[in-house]
Amino acid sequence: MTEDLLHVGDSAAVHGDETALLEECYRQALLLLRENSTPDGILASARNRRSSRRNYDAIFGRDAAICSLGMALSGDFELLQAAEAGLLTLARHQARNGQIPKFVKPEIAEVDFWYAGCVDATVWWLIAVHFLDRVAPQLGLAERLSANAVRALSWLECQEHQGWHLLQQNDCADWADIMPRSGFVLYTNALWYWAKRLYNLPTARATRDFARLLFNPFDNAIPDQKRVRLMRHYVRNGSRPAPFLLSYVNFSFWGEEIDIFGNILAYLTGLGVPSDAGKMVAGVAALSANDPHPVRVVGTPIEVGSPRWRPYMQRHRQNLPWQYHNGGAWPFVGGFWVVLLAMLGERSLARAELVKLALSNRVNGWEFNEWFQGQTGEPMGMPRQSWNAAMYLVAFRVLADGTRIFPQG
Repeated sequence: MTEDLLHVGDSAAVHGDETALLEECYRQALLLLRENSTPDGILASARNRRSSRRNYDAIFGRDAAICSLGMALSGDFELLQAAEAGLLTLARHQARNGQIPKFVKPEIAEVDFWYAGCVDATVWWLIAVHFLDRVAPQLGLAERLSANAVRALSWLECQEHQGWHLLQQNDCADWADIMPRSGFVLYTNALWYWAKRLYNLPTARATRDFARLLFNPFDNAIPDQKRVRLMRHYVRNGSRPAPFLLSYVNFSFWGEEIDIFGNILAYLTGLGVPSDAGKMVAGVAALSANDPHPVRVVGTPIEVGSPRWRPYMQRHRQNLPWQYHNGGAWPFVGGFWVVLLAMLGERSLARAELVKLALSNRVNGWEFNEWFQGQTGEPMGMPRQSWNAAMYLVAFRVLADGTRIFPQG
């Protein structure tokens, strides 16, 4: 499994130490995922008094789906079963209109759909069902959940702009659930484009084309639609080109905080122009957003008093600048970062970032902390996070043996 990893590096001694670290992190990730697995699926984090108060000991739509990628690739039958169980639990609690819940606590029959909706849980669930069916076809998961998938796709199509085929959403309606991104959001639409490609939806190309027009309004394109031209005009008059796609666009305002996670997904899924991916990677390095932990999820945090600042961002004192979704470094996102680097052929850099990711997970005796303060690197949030472990497995496997996660072309 580590043969390719062993061919990347300079010093044999240092390389050997790093390889031992990578393999130990792989083992620790498996242990954590087994620890957090239940008959109903994978919990977001280890169960304790603090995690119970904050509902982290629940089966989250997006967390369980992301975790299923690594659990399916692990080769561990019990983890595969837990991944399947989580997707089935979410399907059992699917809303009548097709929406997948934000989280489910089966032991107390609690089903939560968040305040302003939770659009990405449904997209992630669809992606995970398709992935598990490809990796473990013996489960027959796609056939068993076909009716649920039809309803989920129907609900999502009702959330999209009927001319531009992009999902629309309110503030706080995706994984960054106390961030002021609304209208057309890069992260959500990168996922939506991925799901459309997996399920062969005829509007996939339209989603990609309109996304490129809105999230990169500085190219030379002249859109046919007047309203698209107007939205691009607002941005071009009030902003300057950058090596990143805009985090969101909403009529006459937009996000310039740099959603690094959204940008990573855009280039992994093909939503962004492939030739621009290298500029985005260089932009992340220029911001030192991958140091000391890979990778910070916002390039330039929204400051208190900024026109984009919202009072709710102080909830639990989490989204202050350089924290949580507003500039914290999240190891599970670091897994996607490594996958992108590998996909771009940057194997040496990908391996170096995987080593940093393993070091992040090792903090406090393999605590797999939820996130790290963006400037100081201090471990923060809930420990023993399942998706940190799962995305480490994914990144390791992609780099070690070329495992394919995202659609090609």
